Amino acid sequence: MKYILNAYSIWEYGKRVDSDGNPHQEDCIFPAHGQQKETDRLFILCDGMGGHEAGEVASSTVCTAMSNSVFENAPDFEGDFSDDILYKAISDAFLALDELPSANVSAAKKMGTTMTFLKFHSKGCTIAHMGDSRVYHIRPGQGREDTRILFKTRDHSLVNDLIRIGELTPEEAKLSKQKNVITRAMQPNMERHPKADVYHTADIKKGDYFYMCSDGMLEQMEDENILFNFSEATGDDENKVNILTQATSQNRDNHTAIIIHILDVIDPLQVESSSSASHIVKNSPIMATVSDNLSSKEQPKESESSNASSDNIILISNGDNGYKRYYKKMKSKLGLYISMALFVLLLVLVFFVIGSKTFKNREKKREKIENPQKQTKIPIKSNNSRKTKGKDNSANNTQDMSNQENPENRSENNNSTSTQIQNNGTPSSVNQSGIVHTNAVTNGSGNNLSSTGIINKLNGENVVSSDQQTAIDVANKRNN
Repeated sequence: MKYILNAYSIWEYGKRVDSDGNPHQEDCIFPAHGQQKETDRLFILCDGMGGHEAGEVASSTVCTAMSNSVFENAPDFEGDFSDDILYKAISDAFLALDELPSANVSAAKKMGTTMTFLKFHSKGCTIAHMGDSRVYHIRPGQGREDTRILFKTRDHSLVNDLIRIGELTPEEAKLSKQKNVITRAMQPNMERHPKADVYHTADIKKGDYFYMCSDGMLEQMEDENILFNFSEATGDDENKVNILTQATSQNRDNHTAIIIHILDVIDPLQVESSSSASHIVKNSPIMATVSDNLSSKEQPKESESSNASSDNIILISNGDNGYKRYYKKMKSKLGLYISMALFVLLLVLVFFVIGSKTFKNREKKREKIENPQKQTKIPIKSNNSRKTKGKDNSANNTQDMSNQENPENRSENNNSTSTQIQNNGTPSSVNQSGIVHTNAVTNGSGNNLSSTGIINKLNGENVVSSDQQTAIDVANKRNN
């Protein structure tokens, strides 16, 4: 990513003076106050501590050492920037603090500084800090309600730690005598170097503000005031800087700030694509005038062609190759689409054939079920035997035999009166139609005989009873 930005700074003494009564400034910024340029992509703010000839030495030492280290390891100010380069810069700053002359040992022990760091690069920006100096990322709106703080650093201070664990309220922290005690700082000859909190963001848009400030700027200023100061209601950048300067003019401590306004964000990929498109549009008329059928008289001379610009020749050639690649790609896409369409059509055809065959098979099965073949054999129904009261064995009517021979008589036989045949074979009763019905026939030994297929066992032989035959003859005569 590339950025177009403007940077401004505030660097005020406040009411702080040294032992001689002179204004005393322990804050240090990079670039120095009033020397910011549009090409700056590295910004450092340090708030020194330790009194006369101690705080300002520590803050200036860290600013100088870190900036030199970054420029040495990342010479391209808009190129890539890694955390390793940041950690190397912090390590170089600690080393520079350790190398300071220690003529006054007591002063060296008190010497220290906070550190805030902001670096814009190709992937966004990197923010790091130690102490209670802050960095804000603000996206302005029309008023305070529409303006948002996207990010702000968390103070490494004693009161902030007490607030976090619930020992103090934010209101009590403002009046606490320990509000200036910080828990992280950069000091010389430390046995263990504290780590910086690091934050990365690529969510940077046109109009955003980055606000770096020491704790002196926040004596009489809350986040609500900062939201209003960076809203569109306060006008342009110069007016915003003047408002902040006037609002902090009565602060007791040194107060320093850097205001960075993002005027525009440029994506190199978009720029490259737009430039290549402009080349094609610009040279397309030249390509249209080129003809392969020029006569020998129309061909340019070698001297004229040698005087022509080589850039134009390259553009024409590149443009022609570009069109060829474009049409080739379009043809390949068209072939792919046609192949996919044919494949889908083939699938539809296969499913149609399978479905039609399945439908025909189902129709055939349904016809077989609805129209079964007629049976050639008619089953013969047998009449149920009736039980005669008072007798162990019952016999069928002799009329059943006649019904098998003459089916028409079956309905009449149902209403006929049964006739009992005596032992001599003569019927005891005859119905009105003259048809004899015998319920039972007995042989000479007293055994009952069936009327259908009557078989008597006489001396082990199968013969027809004479009584039965007599009954049949009488029935036939009456019927005739």
